[in-house]
Amino acid sequence: QVQLVESGGGLVQAGGSLRLSCTASGRIFSLNAMRWYRQAPGNQRELVAGIASGGRTNYADSVEGRFTVSRDNAENTVYLQMNSLQPEDTAVYYCCADIVVVPGTGYLEVWGQGSLVTVSS
Repeated sequence: QVQLVESGGGLVQAGGSLRLSCTASGRIFSLNAMRWYRQAPGNQRELVAGIASGGRTNYADSVEGRFTVSRDNAENTVYLQMNSLQPEDTAVYYCCADIVVVPGTGYLEVWGQGSLVTVSS
């Protein structure tokens, strides 16, 4: 079974940095677009950043210039480098990947378990 495992969350002071990682494992034919979402208590889940299979990236306006998403295809891993963190960045961060398991059958949307990022003021 395909799964995504996240790591790298934790507590950081405002202005600090963290790097989240998300690694896919299992039966994978191809790893397509990968995305990072976040959700704070009582809030809607929001898209933070995404990266296509070819490397094209996109970011939410709120994190543009501070966060960087990247991927290591050889390791089936996507990263989210978070700099200049602010208290409003506090949330559970989830990675999500579009994964083709069987050629020609389309993709599965697979989610990580979530990683808590807490930014203190």
